[in-house]
Amino acid sequence: MRASLLWRLGVLVVAVVVTVEAHRGGGGGGGHDIRRDFDVVWGEGNARFRDGGRMVELSLDERSGARLQSRERYLFGRFDLQIKLVAGESAGTITSFYICTGGARHDEVDFEFLGNVSGEPYLLHTNIFSDGKGEREQQFVLWFDPTADFHTYSILWNPHNIILYIDGTPIRVFRNNAAYGVPFPARQPVHVFASIWDAEEWATQGGRVKTDWSSAPFVATYRRYNVSDACVWHGPASRSRCLGGLGLDGGGRGRAPSWMAQRMDWWSWMTLSWVRMNYMVYDYCGDRKRFPHGFPAECIIPIGRS
Repeated sequence: MRASLLWRLGVLVVAVVVTVEAHRGGGGGGGHDIRRDFDVVWGEGNARFRDGGRMVELSLDERSGARLQSRERYLFGRFDLQIKLVAGESAGTITSFYICTGGARHDEVDFEFLGNVSGEPYLLHTNIFSDGKGEREQQFVLWFDPTADFHTYSILWNPHNIILYIDGTPIRVFRNNAAYGVPFPARQPVHVFASIWDAEEWATQGGRVKTDWSSAPFVATYRRYNVSDACVWHGPASRSRCLGGLGLDGGGRGRAPSWMAQRMDWWSWMTLSWVRMNYMVYDYCGDRKRFPHGFPAECIIPIGRS
């Protein structure tokens, strides 16, 4: 009885936390025009802008998918985008939102939504690359239907950590553990990307379920892109400017904007623990078959270590 009561109280507290976080970080808009801020770099005929450029539908058919790339590059920032995923049959498809530097030793942070057969849930696949090294997959099922309405997906990237949010709820954190030998993205500017593409060889049930092209086109809709909290890259001198507010360039001048100093507080850690316990279905840091000789260094460092 006592355990049951404590569980219910815990769920209630977490529900309050989720509500507060969603109110604080979920909305986004910022008046940003997707057509103005992005270029269609692949599948131009499969990107259809709506609402005066503030919304875009990306579609996948047998000929092509589509990819958007931001015109600006950024060194640190918070990137918010609302997405409504492909409804119905979506097996074999991947709808994505990510930031990436490009290049052989690239940095990248991914939201990838792996489609499924009708009636089965989407799988959210996340990954983080630093200095060209990835294989840091964490996967989640969602606590809502991502095809029924828009939800806000956010990437916060500052010199302290990378935090992934859904509607303001933190679902993943990657700390800056460079002091412990773990590369952390902090040197290269990123573009922001949105895309839909065919990955039937691995996306759904390990590739066992292929894309049903009779259900094409597969359409995902994006809106309310917000990048008002970010440092725009204008060349190598931007590194000092972007880090100057934190004194990380050695100058010690200025005061950092709140997003540049943001870390996980106690409430955020509690919410993250709830998400991991209830909705995480794969964590590379727990895969002993994959890492029989020892886990990567960041898996050994306590997740909440300052």
